[in-house]
Amino acid sequence: MISLRIARRYAKALLAIGKEDGQAETYKEELAGFVTLLDEQQELEMAISNPLYNAEGRKKVLEAVVERSGVSRVMKSFLSLLFEKGRIKYLRDIHAFYDKLTDELANIVRADLVSASDISDETIERIRSALAKKTGKNVKMDITVDPALIGGAVTKIGDLVLDGSVRTQLKSLKESLQRSEVI
Repeated sequence: MISLRIARRYAKALLAIGKEDGQAETYKEELAGFVTLLDEQQELEMAISNPLYNAEGRKKVLEAVVERSGVSRVMKSFLSLLFEKGRIKYLRDIHAFYDKLTDELANIVRADLVSASDISDETIERIRSALAKKTGKNVKMDITVDPALIGGAVTKIGDLVLDGSVRTQLKSLKESLQRSEVI
């Protein structure tokens, strides 16, 4: 819970700077790039976040990597601040929250679409436009296939779940039949 509060605070601060200088999307890309680098180079993450190494050495490693990565001056300062405050370990959470904030700023909502089988691009576009009409926002969709649904699809937008799967319909039918047998 604490990590979410920390992530929210730092993400909002970075977004405020991004709004002010018009670089919010640039910072989003730079933050994503740095998180990807840490995911790919776990030794690097250990080198900058492990308190068993001395702080000065860890800071030099971070500064060298940041310098070579070619990120903006603001992002260099931001990463340095996270290090100084002992918050570098929350970078993934900060990135995730910043991603959500920049989507809100750009009037974008994310939706997860899980279907029982592959669906055509035309169908995906129809679903996307229906969701956009319903929410009044641009919709970015993450699409996955789950054969366990048997048929149909499940769409999630925030707390809203639209479940049109055969699995759920069969489950509802089973429960309905069980209630009928009891009576």
